[in-house]
Amino acid sequence: MKAVHAQNPAMKGSGRHRGIGGAASRRRAPVRLKTARGRKISSTLWLSRQLNDPYVAAAAAEGFRSRAAYKLLQLDEKFRLLRPGLRVVDLGAAPGGWSQVAARKTGLGKNPRARLVAMDLLKMDPIPGAVVLQGDFTGEDAPERIKKALDGRAGLVLSDMAASATGHKGTDHLRILALAELAHAFASEVLDKDGAFVCKLFQGGGEGAFMKSLKASFAEVRYAKPTASRGESAETYLVARGFRG
Repeated sequence: MKAVHAQNPAMKGSGRHRGIGGAASRRRAPVRLKTARGRKISSTLWLSRQLNDPYVAAAAAEGFRSRAAYKLLQLDEKFRLLRPGLRVVDLGAAPGGWSQVAARKTGLGKNPRARLVAMDLLKMDPIPGAVVLQGDFTGEDAPERIKKALDGRAGLVLSDMAASATGHKGTDHLRILALAELAHAFASEVLDKDGAFVCKLFQGGGEGAFMKSLKASFAEVRYAKPTASRGESAETYLVARGFRG
C-alpha cells in the first residue's frame, strides 16, 4: 500500500502514450480462472482482475515494480513534470514504480544534477542512485530526514500516499486529504520557484480549503485521473505547477 502508515494506456484526452508503456496497449485474450475452490469470492475477483489487467502485464514486461508506474507516466505525458537533471521527492513510494519512472526520466545516475529521495513506511528495494528511506512521513523527524537526504531544493514533490482503507468513503477521503495537506506543507518548504507538486486524493468533496491553499501556492492546479487508474477507484490526482516560492 502507498501508506504512511493511486483501452489505450494514455491519459484521457492526451493522445497516445509513446515509448515506455507500449506493452499495456496490446490486446490479450481474457484469462479465465478454472476454479475458485479454496478461495474467497473477493480473492477470486481480485486475482481475475490482476490476470486481465493490461497494466499489470505491461509492468512485468517493462521491468516496473507496479502498475502504478503508468499513472505517473501518463501524468508526465500530459503535464510534462519530469525532465533530465530534475531533483525529485517521492512520498509513499513503495514498492517503487513511481521512483523507477522518475529515475529513468531524470537520468538518475547519469545526469549529475538529478537526485531522487523516496520514503515509505514499508521497506522498499533499492533503486540505483536514489536515496530510499523507510519511515512514517507523519512522524516528527521524517521531513528533516528527507531534507537532509535531498541536500538542497526539489523541482518536483510526488505524493501517492494513502492511509489503509476503512471501507467508509467519507472517512477514507478525510484521511487521505490529511496526508495530502502534510505533503503540500512539506513541498512548500523544499520546492524551487516554479516547481511542481502531485498528490493523490479520494473523491469526496471536502477538499475546498485544500484547493484554496494550493491555488495560493501554485500558478496552476488541475485534477487528473490517468487511464491507468482503475475506473471503479475513487482515486484522483491533483497536479500543481508553477510554485510561487
